[in-house]
Amino acid sequence: MIQVCSQCGTRWNVRDRQRVWCPRCHGTLLAPSGPAPDEQWRPTAPSLRPSSQGAPPRLPPGYRWIAVRPGAPPPPRRRRLSLGPTPRYSMIPRWGLQERYEATDDQQATAQAGPSVAMVRATLIATMVVLGVAALVHVIRYGLLLINRTVLLNPWIAGVATWLGVLVSVLALFTVVASVVVLTNWLIARRGAAYAHHGHPDPRSLWQLRLGALVPIVQLVWAPVFVLELANVEGRSAQLRRPIVAWWIAWVFSTAVSLFSIATSFTTDPQGIADNTVTTTIAYLLALAALLLAFQVFLGFESKPVERPAKRWVIVADETQTAPAVESEGQNPAA
Repeated sequence: MIQVCSQCGTRWNVRDRQRVWCPRCHGTLLAPSGPAPDEQWRPTAPSLRPSSQGAPPRLPPGYRWIAVRPGAPPPPRRRRLSLGPTPRYSMIPRWGLQERYEATDDQQATAQAGPSVAMVRATLIATMVVLGVAALVHVIRYGLLLINRTVLLNPWIAGVATWLGVLVSVLALFTVVASVVVLTNWLIARRGAAYAHHGHPDPRSLWQLRLGALVPIVQLVWAPVFVLELANVEGRSAQLRRPIVAWWIAWVFSTAVSLFSIATSFTTDPQGIADNTVTTTIAYLLALAALLLAFQVFLGFESKPVERPAKRWVIVADETQTAPAVESEGQNPAA
């Protein structure tokens, strides 16, 4: 009994016992076949049996076709290196592609200059408190001037009254300037948001808004105009025109009285000092009233966000058309 090695092709005479492995190369032995006394002990190709109808020749039992790559044998495969344990993160990784949107200069200026509502409210309230204290101090000072006409005041009381008036005046000046700056920044941010909501930029440039709202005397004309333009853009001119005009008038009178008090503050005679004290007290009260009206205008704008429409449309039943009656009067409904 002959068995052929499937790896080296050697024919082995295994006599009457079937074997599995080739003694030479330890390859797998094919199924046993009968002895072939005419052939030598050498590797030979199996004889092909012709088949009919043009089909490929059939191999004898125990043989099979093996596809072999032409040319040199392929290089051995590399062993895949171990990648190690799966990485774990204690937090979401921040690396990777990021989308960055560069804003324009106007948008950056608006975003940087826009103060919060709480900041504006706190600044205005603090300024109003300081103006009220300054007016009260000047009223007390005027009362001391009246007493000083008949009774000589203690030098300590006179010194405290004088320097306290100077201190509150300087503090009032700084707080008023801070309020004007904060309100200007709020106005610029609010106008930018309102015009952006309607799809077009602010027609006034940034330097026009700052010069018109911060330069003395010039701000008396242009700052209320900017506020009226903002009310028109938001569609709220009907509700806010009267508070804006009232604040405008109070601001003009306050500025005029303040300039007059500053011009008459260099007098040295007792009657001139008393008159200037009264004028300064009235100027502080007018400034307090103007700031209070400006605070009302600010609250009027902040009561409604820019994105919320000023008008709300609702469905109202048309009273001109009456719906037909479902059932006639005096008749029972149909079953």
